[in-house]
Amino acid sequence: MKNHLLGCDWGTSSFRLRLIDSTDLRLISEVTSQEGVASTFSDWKANGESQGVSREHFFRQQLKRQVDWLASKTAIDLTGTPIVISGMASSSIGMEEVPYATLPFPTDGSLASTRQLSAQADFPHDLTLISGVRTQDDVMRGEETQLIGLLDLLDTLQMSVDESILLFPGTHSKHIYIQQQQVTDFRTFMTGELFNLMAYHSILKDSVEPTDLHTFSDSDLTAFTSGINDADSSILNALFRVRTNQLFNKLSKKQNALYLSGLLIGDELKTLIKQPKWQLILCSGNNLYELYKLAMEVLQLSDRTTTISANLIDKATMAGQLKIAQNQHVLLPK
Repeated sequence: MKNHLLGCDWGTSSFRLRLIDSTDLRLISEVTSQEGVASTFSDWKANGESQGVSREHFFRQQLKRQVDWLASKTAIDLTGTPIVISGMASSSIGMEEVPYATLPFPTDGSLASTRQLSAQADFPHDLTLISGVRTQDDVMRGEETQLIGLLDLLDTLQMSVDESILLFPGTHSKHIYIQQQQVTDFRTFMTGELFNLMAYHSILKDSVEPTDLHTFSDSDLTAFTSGINDADSSILNALFRVRTNQLFNKLSKKQNALYLSGLLIGDELKTLIKQPKWQLILCSGNNLYELYKLAMEVLQLSDRTTTISANLIDKATMAGQLKIAQNQHVLLPK
């Protein structure tokens, strides 16, 4: 029998549980759902708290349903298999709040802030909750685990990341600064969230078509590039041009959505122009990769940018969870 670990990435709005072969970091199977931490917390407030059910127990039972489904799906007895959880489960709305780690933060995960929860009669799994990292005015939860795993994977490829800024695009994009094998700073950009707010909940919603942004024609990419270039001006003024682009029939609604995306991604990335001594590492395994790659070309950042394959990005969280489990001396059953 091989060593098994259950790695859970429990985000605000999504849930992912993976059964991992720890000997070779092979994904055996997984289950996913939209039952994120926020909805689970709301369910507990509505249906558990008033019945005297503790928040930890309520979250355990939610997790147990997913573990049981994974066991049924794989026909593997998962009794006693430890679970490592990263993401929002360690937040104030999660299973149990765990204090943030602080900077400087070693990239080997040796100073990760964790909480150990012992197995119970109705939940035969030891739990390790991984908390996030904070600065004086910024926080991250989940990305630190992905970072630890990614750097461990890159180390096996003998790729140096010292004096580098790692870029993790997303709803809340992260720029993470690495020096001497430590995270020394990081910055959060609300790029993806602002796009969704503007595209679905603002006056601009009737000027864009934000769906099906996966394949792009030359004219689509030209609109995106125009947005990047216009990000040099005031972002508040530039955002209203999305409205006038539609009023004056300058762009189609899909092209206008890409123009909006270019404005926001351009505004995020132009901060890197003023940091010419840093190597840049683009870590994006989804459809944002092509847009960020093009934006970096337009902003003349490509010469000092290395891109990480989608395969490594997908394995990074598993690798980070395993690394932290090993640091915490979590025993993996054989």
